[in-house]
Amino acid sequence: MRDIAEQVGWEVFPAEEAVRHWVQRTEAWVSDYFGPDPDRGEWRHGGTWFPGVNILPNDGAGALTGGPPLEGAAALAALQHEPDCSAPWDRGQISICRPGYPAQDTGESDSAHRFRRDRDAAHLDGLLPVGAARRRHMQERHAAILGLPLNAAPATAAPFVVYEGSHRIMQDMLKDAFRAVNPSDWGAVDVTDAYQAARREVFASCPRRPIQTKPGEAFVIHRFTLHGVAPWTAASTEERRIAYFRPETGRSPHDWLEGP
Repeated sequence: MRDIAEQVGWEVFPAEEAVRHWVQRTEAWVSDYFGPDPDRGEWRHGGTWFPGVNILPNDGAGALTGGPPLEGAAALAALQHEPDCSAPWDRGQISICRPGYPAQDTGESDSAHRFRRDRDAAHLDGLLPVGAARRRHMQERHAAILGLPLNAAPATAAPFVVYEGSHRIMQDMLKDAFRAVNPSDWGAVDVTDAYQAARREVFASCPRRPIQTKPGEAFVIHRFTLHGVAPWTAASTEERRIAYFRPETGRSPHDWLEGP
């Protein structure tokens, strides 16, 4: 199996029947969740984005009641460096975008909206804003990001975006930040300035790649790859739906930080 880290920090996997069956069951759950109320739940950015974090009630095998487990080459690739490749999956995210994404929310600063509109709100998962000042701290350690499209949306309907090769820049930044720090104290380290500098380097040097996939296919993103969501420019009025998993790593902190 090819190593995501040795490539460009992401990979799309061809369609598989096992993934198609999982998607069909998950799409049925999404339809049941919204039922007669398409605006149910929390919608952000002027009602153009449903984040749906950890909303999917799957079990540790990734299965919904009456549905198949989460299997296939992409699922294996997401866990290929984990000490236990049968480690339980986290509860999935169902991310939905609509035409007009990203509209500006009430209370959202102009600079934050511009970053979302012009830079895809590019970010590194697990490096979360903390406190009133929203300084960045490492709060979560993921094995990878697994994306599974649930519907066939146009290529310009708010596609997932990656910055090729950014995983190397981001990994080096984190190595420098945590080199002399006990792993139990990583979460206390403010890496905001180093993170912003690394992100500027990524924007200046790494190709920006929108990912276009269809149901049955899947994509895997290296845990340190900078990524985001592009603005909606499609003429289509159909929603774009993607399921994501970010399984917690079982690797030691140093292996997770230093390894592939």
